[in-house]
Amino acid sequence: LFDCAQFYENEKAIGCALQESGIPRGELYLCSKVWCDRIFAGPAAVKQQCRQTLADLQTSYLDLYLLHWPVPQKHVLAWQALVELQAEGLVRSVGVSNYTIEDYQELMAHTSTPPAVNQIEVNPFLYRPRTIDFFQRNHVLVHAYRPLAQSKHMDHTAVQAIAEAQGRPPAHIFGRWCLQKNCVFIPKSEKGDRIRENIQILDFELSKEEMSTLDQLTTPASLEAFRATYLKCIVRDTPLPVCERDITLD
Repeated sequence: LFDCAQFYENEKAIGCALQESGIPRGELYLCSKVWCDRIFAGPAAVKQQCRQTLADLQTSYLDLYLLHWPVPQKHVLAWQALVELQAEGLVRSVGVSNYTIEDYQELMAHTSTPPAVNQIEVNPFLYRPRTIDFFQRNHVLVHAYRPLAQSKHMDHTAVQAIAEAQGRPPAHIFGRWCLQKNCVFIPKSEKGDRIRENIQILDFELSKEEMSTLDQLTTPASLEAFRATYLKCIVRDTPLPVCERDITLD
């Protein structure tokens, strides 16, 4: 899987690398996301950006295309553009990213096509059980980004204790916890040995007690930091002001 995005500015480089690799397109899974400025600009801009992404990646279709953030007053119309791109065959599946329960409910009030995926931050230090349960009950796959919490908490006492008991590196504990929450675990790394290490999490299991310990690591301060980031990012690179909104934090 290659997780691309307009905002990451990585699509041209990935497109060139994949062409040079000679790997058949059918063996690749290409995901990209359209950024807030294009979502704010409207459906035509969203479609234009998708076509630019296809050109940059040197492919005729995307396996998955996401709205990067739920831009207020604009994301519902942008979603319709994604549905139309899917109907045109330019996109195989469509989804969203960083959606709260309330964003999803607003979207579904205006469409009959639900997102296949919601890509959100999920790790023991930002665990939002009500949100995860809601999307899973509505058959929306939860794709965890930052599942290793940017490696900021690998030396936490609880993580270290579980890693020692399991005989595993801390990254495996994060990954296994994510899998046992039924979330897609795709950690980010540019190093081949790290990528290989991070996927070696299928041959052990965390106990209920270990899972419960990890579940308790999210603090109120972490949830408030999430709220602040969400409110800022949903209007980033648009003329819209940052405004308070009622959202489900956990």
